[in-house]
Amino acid sequence: MAERLVPDNEHASTGELIARMSEQTSTLIRDEVQLAQAELNAKAKHAGTGLGMFGAGGLLAFFGLASLITTAILALALVLPAWASALIVTAVLLAAAAVVSLMGKKQVEQATPLKPERTVDNVKHDVAEVKEHAQS
Repeated sequence: MAERLVPDNEHASTGELIARMSEQTSTLIRDEVQLAQAELNAKAKHAGTGLGMFGAGGLLAFFGLASLITTAILALALVLPAWASALIVTAVLLAAAAVVSLMGKKQVEQATPLKPERTVDNVKHDVAEVKEHAQS
């Protein structure tokens, strides 16, 4: 059974302590960068979903407008019940466009601000911790 070597901080040389500090700082920075990347990826996903929903809402609004034009044509040309059905389709498409656009707006709002807030907070905490230990 192998024993774990516990670093002896009281008897370590200055060089050893600086080497450990350098290694730990490097690890800390690497971990913070990974956290920032994960946070930005999550926000980018929300932004992409929201923008896609905005696009879908615009497409549905386009079809709604096309249906409205069709409704006007049928209403003027025939004055028959066919225009009423075209008007119903138009109303449904425009309502769907409004719902999808509002959902897309909500997704984009969740993606902002783009600043990786948790990472910034962690770095501030780490700096305060290092300052505190440096003073003692």
